[in-house]
Amino acid sequence: MTKTKKGYELYPLTVAQKFHLYYLPYCPSAAVLNIGTSLTIGTEVDWEVLRGSINKAYERNEAMRIRFTKDADGTYYQYIVDDTEDRKSRKIDFVDFYGQSMEEAENTMRQWTSVPFPFEDSPMTKIVMIRTPDGFNGVYFLGHHMVVDAQALIAFLKDIIEIYCNKKYEGIPYPKEMCSYVEQLKKDLAYEAGSKAKQRDSEFFENLIRQSEPVYNGICGTDKLEAARKMFENPELRTAFNATADVTSALDIFHLEEEPTKRLLDFCEKYHVSLACLLLMGLRTYFQKENGQDDVSINNAIARRATLKEKKCGGTRIHSFPFRTIFSKNMKFIDAVYAIRDLQNEMFRHANYNPTEYFAYRSKVYRQPKAGLTYEPMSLTYQPMTLREKGLDDLGGISYKTKWYPNGMTTQAMYLTVMHRPEDNGLDFNFEHQVKAVSKKELEYLYYYLCRIMFKGAENPDLSIGEIIQLV
Repeated sequence: MTKTKKGYELYPLTVAQKFHLYYLPYCPSAAVLNIGTSLTIGTEVDWEVLRGSINKAYERNEAMRIRFTKDADGTYYQYIVDDTEDRKSRKIDFVDFYGQSMEEAENTMRQWTSVPFPFEDSPMTKIVMIRTPDGFNGVYFLGHHMVVDAQALIAFLKDIIEIYCNKKYEGIPYPKEMCSYVEQLKKDLAYEAGSKAKQRDSEFFENLIRQSEPVYNGICGTDKLEAARKMFENPELRTAFNATADVTSALDIFHLEEEPTKRLLDFCEKYHVSLACLLLMGLRTYFQKENGQDDVSINNAIARRATLKEKKCGGTRIHSFPFRTIFSKNMKFIDAVYAIRDLQNEMFRHANYNPTEYFAYRSKVYRQPKAGLTYEPMSLTYQPMTLREKGLDDLGGISYKTKWYPNGMTTQAMYLTVMHRPEDNGLDFNFEHQVKAVSKKELEYLYYYLCRIMFKGAENPDLSIGEIIQLV
């Protein structure tokens, strides 16, 4: 029988949503699940038209109207409220930062990002219209990770821009409809309910796990692995403690300029590989160099937005799995990149599998002396979507800025998100890291060698991994 609340149908949570609930108990604040960002443009804005465009974007986007609720036995469900109820339950404020410093404005938005949402029967996103001290105008958006991921957020902000531009400027077309979140949700739930596809994916990952046990690689070499071996008096141990109990985090951003970024993208185009493959190759080679091991495993986030319906349905869809490569130093750089591409493509085909089941199965196959030991030193997300929007480009020469605001905590030692800057299409390397687990100096070292490896490899793809390591 269908469960309802206030006349709305209740749906179970998806795997991607539940994943966020798993680590919540380890954090002092639920704000760990907040994503904050701002988008501002260097031109005057008609605030009432912008307000109307924001409301219209909410109306067009089911996922932005998700609410959560708990039944009597403590199980969480989600439901979608209609546009009328949604509008009643949220307001769009305007904040003018003019006259303050940029630092003060950014600190305020960082503060907003660290305030958790009430979880039950409440909006899980909010928007503030802002004027920043540099004279730019736009919006600050705050979303809860269980209703929005980076791609959903970008698609939503793009929708607001396009609706606004259509209302304000001649010749700008009205954006195409968004896709249904509920339709996609039903597909995900049907998959989970014992489908043949799930069985196939389960077999794929269980076979992968059983092949052999990975080994931990540290950002500064083998010190953490050696410490764990000593602690448990086991010289064969292959895991280490990576994260710390203190979840306080910092965000350090490194900017790669447009011209060197283009060199990397040209390499990818020439050899028909994605930038994600080159980034994975650069990172795993860095760990190989620092640890002297051919066997490297890092967590890799998969967006699960291959189809147009998935791209435009909103919500949170990311599944993250360990990405393990065993490459000898004699292997050619380009052959290793191709091997990464092939493995990635294979994993994409099975990416609906529940990552929590992956980790549970792996810990059953390779029992560890204590909880919290891991093989993966970090996570990587590459975000190919950008807010570089045709609607804005058509207006010609309007400059705009985006900024992400950290929520101040993370359960992972290090999480790298690589994104394209809308201003110049260079790359931003966003390292969110636990302050006690990884220092800024260590990140500078990693970033320096990651870039050297990628550029040396892109310039000399026929050299072996060992030769590239020697050259950098």
